[in-house]
Amino acid sequence: MKELALKYGCNPNQKPSRIFMEEGELPVTVLNGRPGYINFMDALNSWQLVKELKEATGMPAAASFKHVSPAGAAVGLPLSEVERQIYFTGDQELSPIACAYARARGADRMSSYGDFAALSDICDKDTALLIKKEVSDGVIAPGYTEEALEILKSKRNGNYNVIQMDPDYVPAQLERKQVFGITFEQGRNEIKIDDSLFTNVVTKEKNLPEEAIRDLKIALITLKYTQSNSVAYAKNGQAIGVGAGQQSRVHCTRLAGGKADNWWLRQNPKVLNLPFKKDIRRADRDNTIDVYISEDYDDVLREGTWQLFFDEKPEVFTKEEKRAWLDQMSGVSLGSDAFFPFGDNIERAHKSGVAYIAQPGGSIRDDNVIETCDRYGITMVFNGVRLFHH
Repeated sequence: MKELALKYGCNPNQKPSRIFMEEGELPVTVLNGRPGYINFMDALNSWQLVKELKEATGMPAAASFKHVSPAGAAVGLPLSEVERQIYFTGDQELSPIACAYARARGADRMSSYGDFAALSDICDKDTALLIKKEVSDGVIAPGYTEEALEILKSKRNGNYNVIQMDPDYVPAQLERKQVFGITFEQGRNEIKIDDSLFTNVVTKEKNLPEEAIRDLKIALITLKYTQSNSVAYAKNGQAIGVGAGQQSRVHCTRLAGGKADNWWLRQNPKVLNLPFKKDIRRADRDNTIDVYISEDYDDVLREGTWQLFFDEKPEVFTKEEKRAWLDQMSGVSLGSDAFFPFGDNIERAHKSGVAYIAQPGGSIRDDNVIETCDRYGITMVFNGVRLFHH
């Protein structure tokens, strides 16, 4: 098949809409549903991300995409008991690709609501059962077991979007797109994120363990498919905070850092033991956790709306308790898609436990950025590679 008609483009008024190949056949097959324009944009970007993650780490990988940027990305490391709790996986057996999906979907559950998922490996029953529980628009993978496909076909009244990607597809080296009737052309970004990018350590602290290099790879590959400007925090084999599409680099760092903080705060015993009503919907539970962690929760308690979600009134998670818990977060890796122009980015990153940084370097204030890292004992690598994505 050379082309596929779509319902409409980015918005309902944008018709006609289609995807097509100028040469050869489309490398995608729709197994269920009717994916739209944005679905395919998310699917094709997220597929590239997970394919590269697997190549770079040797592990199964998954991503959760919303509006052409990842909300989460991860490799298939086993889940700890706490991670099972915060990702709401239950006690079911989980294959490596299911673990990767749980991590990618669970890092920023609010942003992943209504996402498009990508899997580097064949989707199995374990993964399909996790996907079935979530509010999601679709999934792309190189294949599906019979059991997995039947589970996914039953989702959303039979309308869940299931796309199979040809894993052997190699795109043309030149890519084109049109803006305002004008055609842009450029070579594809084929830069490989590998060990060679982590040799130029520019700080006094030189320690860069294998786990940190793995997490820096995850952060940088995530950024390669994130709308720029962008910054990503990673830990334990997954992105834990992605700041996308900000005009200021420090705003990227703050946005992503806030998401990383939320990921860590959700692991606090006060949050793990919240007395939720048994019949609360998953989305309401996720949103309520974010509100509970936020500084606005005192107002919710005063207004008495806690009764909508909890069997009993939960204790306030005080500002001092949250700061004390956040001070325990350590060993976080941070990637940036372009250089840090000021040390304020490092100051903010330090508050979220960042110990390892990879960035291109090249700012006229590199000395200030390095000095700030040295003040906190942070290891920073200049990789010389910009990863803008638009």
